[in-house]
Amino acid sequence: MTTNDRIFLVTGPARSGKSEWAEALATQSGQSVIYIATSSVDPTDLDWQQRVALHRDRRPPHWHLQEVPIALSEAILAATAQDCLLIDSLGTWLANLLEQDDATWQSTVKFLIESLQQTPSTVILVSEETGWGVVPAYPIGRLFRDRLGSLTRQVGTVADAVYLVVAGYAVDVKQLGVGVDG
Repeated sequence: MTTNDRIFLVTGPARSGKSEWAEALATQSGQSVIYIATSSVDPTDLDWQQRVALHRDRRPPHWHLQEVPIALSEAILAATAQDCLLIDSLGTWLANLLEQDDATWQSTVKFLIESLQQTPSTVILVSEETGWGVVPAYPIGRLFRDRLGSLTRQVGTVADAVYLVVAGYAVDVKQLGVGVDG
């Protein structure tokens, strides 16, 4: 993390360490951290509650929590230059909006990208990599996978650093890689 970097994308497969790396980046920022959870806790889903508890128990008690399942762009724009936003995760946020038609979804993504470009705060976004496996057999699965891949790519274009986390190791692919037009 350099002092000029403001937007970070942390992506990788399940249980790879991406949230832990994002938390380390937030700590390194030295700023007031606002943890933006994009999920809502379903009291009937015990497995999800346990997953949320793992994240909650790792966070320092002085970090602020905002639950923002829908209005992510608005939360980003409300932050100040003293804030470091840790957004976990883009995949869950997308799932909350999966029923949007294509035109509405494109508008939502455009607003998100604009909010990232306009905010004075440091923003760390966590996103899942879902497109490395087989093509889902069901239309809703394909829609989710395709939208998340496109969203992650668009966020990557405006991010100062893009970390791929695999097997507990983070690599800045934006620094090492070559951008792909398309």
